[in-house]
Amino acid sequence: MKNTLPNTLVVSVTESGQKLLQFLRRRLCLPPALLHRWIRTGQTRVNGSRCKAFTRLAVNDAVRLPPFAADMALQIGAQVLCDVTDAPLSPPEPYTPSTSQFLATVGVAGNVWAVFKPAGLPTHPGTGHSDSLTTRLAQRYANAAFTPTPAHRLDKDTSGILLVAASFAALRATHNALRERALSKEYVVRVHGRWPYDDVRELRHYLGKTPDTARWSICSVKPLMAADAESLLLIRLVTGRTHQIRLQMAHLGHPVVGDIKYGSSHKSGILYLHALRVLLPDKTTFSCLPEWPAERALNTVPQPLFQ
Repeated sequence: MKNTLPNTLVVSVTESGQKLLQFLRRRLCLPPALLHRWIRTGQTRVNGSRCKAFTRLAVNDAVRLPPFAADMALQIGAQVLCDVTDAPLSPPEPYTPSTSQFLATVGVAGNVWAVFKPAGLPTHPGTGHSDSLTTRLAQRYANAAFTPTPAHRLDKDTSGILLVAASFAALRATHNALRERALSKEYVVRVHGRWPYDDVRELRHYLGKTPDTARWSICSVKPLMAADAESLLLIRLVTGRTHQIRLQMAHLGHPVVGDIKYGSSHKSGILYLHALRVLLPDKTTFSCLPEWPAERALNTVPQPLFQ
């Protein structure tokens, strides 16, 4: 097989800001322990100098590889990462109900894309499901210098807006905004029973599998509709714990409709939990209605919980 991987990789604009180890893992797809050893022993250098695994890379930095790196990477398919392009990427086609099961974009803000994730599609691949949003992005942008990457995750059966970063700088900025709570995410959810409050309420629960792993889960809730059988709620997350909305609703005796795991008796195969809206720090807003059956459909996008 022809060796198409150069012994020196040049850092592109969209890759800049990454740590050296991150850069090598993305480009070469080789085990971290091996890459660490190359860096530690000086077989991998940046601009001719020894460096550390967590050195931040800048545009046009030259990363030298050991002479045998090409063959190792080629054996596991890294040839697809050799001829990379740093040209601006075109986001997936605009979202419509007919494109929602593939890759579709609700909106774009620079190198941050608001992508629609359909229910049933995992954010990342895992045991028993090789198809995922991450996999589809990697296949579509196989020759991109930086593969567009989800900046957070949604549960497999949760539909709605998921932010994807098309550059490392955008990924890092989005992670910082999430950590600093400068970025807001709102969900619509149908729950069993009549919601007991008419006004906006902040819910705080100390939840975890064990007392040692318990952490505060915080969200704000506004009822959009309340009836004896079901209620429709608008929820803004303050914290972002795993299954947070599902756990908090079940803890209050109002499990999410369709959430068999946490107590729902509704077995339609649909989890009525949808990531409705994302508000970026600069006030850019993306929103998208859920694709629920007509009898439970939401026909208009509600106003944000807090203006």
